Amino acid sequence: MLALGSAALCLSVIAVVVGDAWRELVLLPWILLAVVVLIDFAVSFRRPRALAFEAPPEIFVGETASLKLELDRAPKTLTAKLDWPDGLKGGEEFAFQTNPQNTAHADVSCRAVRRGLWHLEHLWLFWRSRLKLLEFVPRLNIGAEVRVVPNIRLVQSGQITTTVLSTLYGVKENRAIGEGSEFHQLRDFVSGMDIRSIDWKRSARRRSLVAKELRAERNHHVIVALDNGYLMREEIGGLPKIDHAVTAALATAWAAAIGGDLVGYYSYDVRPRTFAAPAPGRTAFARLRNWTACLSYVSRETNHTLALTELNARTPKRSLIIIFTDFIDTTSAELLIENIGILAKRHLLIFVAIRDPDLETLVESAPGDLDGAATLVAANQSINERRLVLERLARKGVTIVDAKPDAITARLISAYLEIKAREQI
Repeated sequence: MLALGSAALCLSVIAVVVGDAWRELVLLPWILLAVVVLIDFAVSFRRPRALAFEAPPEIFVGETASLKLELDRAPKTLTAKLDWPDGLKGGEEFAFQTNPQNTAHADVSCRAVRRGLWHLEHLWLFWRSRLKLLEFVPRLNIGAEVRVVPNIRLVQSGQITTTVLSTLYGVKENRAIGEGSEFHQLRDFVSGMDIRSIDWKRSARRRSLVAKELRAERNHHVIVALDNGYLMREEIGGLPKIDHAVTAALATAWAAAIGGDLVGYYSYDVRPRTFAAPAPGRTAFARLRNWTACLSYVSRETNHTLALTELNARTPKRSLIIIFTDFIDTTSAELLIENIGILAKRHLLIFVAIRDPDLETLVESAPGDLDGAATLVAANQSINERRLVLERLARKGVTIVDAKPDAITARLISAYLEIKAREQI
């Protein structure tokens, strides 16, 4: 279009300069250009209709899904672009594949990066006319919804169920017999058994030695406490820390439900938000999953004193409390350490900290200039202060789970199973 317009302009200028009869032909190039444009528009414009959109009913946060689009009456060379909401990330443009029936299909990959219900409102189309003079950019309304939910892929795969059942009820169950606090059965005393297991009253009645078998108690209280303050919105591995925490919390809650424990949850930021008393079975897991799916992203600072004091008052029975939180340095962590120390006097605590792999990579890389050296020093200081805080918490009897996002779930479930095996609750 620009090239033809420039040529028409040159011919018009030449006609004006030459003068005489040529001046009557000044408008002829423009008339010809307009006719060509109209013809190109008439043979090329074909507004697509009957947009069909298909998406999975749910997408786990952090995973990639495929969206399917179909258009009728589509041009042969058609590209498009979606207006992605904040919770989904996809490519800038994608191409449609058109068949001889003028029906176009496209599979678009997107990654879920935020929990919630996200709306795809518009689809922008783009194609050129047959003579390459025009570009068509119509907009179609989609009006579709995509739900992004917490990731429970490990629960669905059965991996956690197999691990917990084999640990608590499989081969290792024999190790827990005689070490727990719950009565299991009576059996004849044989050489090699602990003398302290003899039930002397029943032995006197039967006139033979009888021993009591004990097993690990199952109905412990497990409470998942999620800090939902602004520090948990920091992105690690493409997802906010709160989403990594929710994934690990759901996996551990499922393991606790399979293990026969009662599961509750608690959330807080500037003040306590939600508390649910521990409940048994898979119903508690379903309730926890629905709650975490609606857990919003907030930008408020966390008040650890108020939140942990409230949690201590709401849990009179000794429980296993799993705290997901974050801190910046030793100064900002003082109140956190103090209140966790008070909570640890009554309950058994697991402190979950999500390590930033990019920070460790930065420390391991040699700086190239002064700015790089200053960044390296700051990163080293941050890692050292983090280590000091975790050591102080460990001295108070708190179990520390400090791992990268891809390993945090496995480490946390291992810590839970080890506590169960040792009967520490």
